[in-house]
Amino acid sequence: MAIFSNQATLTYNGNTTNSNIAYGEILDRLTVTKTAIEGVYVPGELVTYAVTLRNTGNAPLNGLTVSDNLGGYDVGGTTVYPLTYEDGSATLFIDGVLQPAPAVTAGPPLVVSGINLAGDSDAVLIYQARANTFANPADDGVIENTVSVTGAGLTAPITASETVTAASGPNLTISKSITPSQVVDNDRVTYTFVIQNSGNQPLVATDDAVITDTFDPILSALVVTFNGEVWTEGVEYNYDEATGLFSTVPTEITVPAATYTQDPVTGAYSLVPGIATLVVTGTI
Repeated sequence: MAIFSNQATLTYNGNTTNSNIAYGEILDRLTVTKTAIEGVYVPGELVTYAVTLRNTGNAPLNGLTVSDNLGGYDVGGTTVYPLTYEDGSATLFIDGVLQPAPAVTAGPPLVVSGINLAGDSDAVLIYQARANTFANPADDGVIENTVSVTGAGLTAPITASETVTAASGPNLTISKSITPSQVVDNDRVTYTFVIQNSGNQPLVATDDAVITDTFDPILSALVVTFNGEVWTEGVEYNYDEATGLFSTVPTEITVPAATYTQDPVTGAYSLVPGIATLVVTGTI
């Protein structure tokens, strides 16, 4: 949509007078909207976008091109792009009918060309992009990206933007090791559980995280520590020496959030996970 104005001037017998200013409006024949299906992103995972083009006029709009800036932003005078187009993911529907795969240049920017849209019809372009190392993983992280549609019959590019936010919450992995790896009967053995949190929120007591393990061979005379603090059976953990079943008590496992740093030169984010360590030592 564009506003235009016009004013006339009347001259006579050396006099000049101006008319009122008349205003008009040029309506866009094409409307564009953009939607992120997931609404949130996790670095390393995919975000699905749907771009809808609606031709409200009677005449066709042929040879339309959709360009997506993939969320580009400036870092130290250089543009970095937090989204990477997922090769082969672009799908085009015209009036609900699946079309042949569109012509795609992955970019950045991502460019999808050759879209033909008859009068009073619509197109839906669906594609995926992966959040990469330039995507801010922190709790306040956002990716705002814009599509621009150009082509014959359009007086100016038509744009639409969408913003997705970083997924909020803990993101845990756990690993287990045994020391020593070779033992004999009545030896002491130590199991070490390392919990890593790559998420932007800590794991807190009310998350009710529980670690369970069935020790085989069964252990006796357990000594249990969490982050170096000695735990008491029946308070922070439970153990059945008849079956070897070990479990922590809900509310006892906590893990700090990850910390993130953005390189001021490259713009890439690096991650240091939050870590908690559970150590169980017993006699075989």
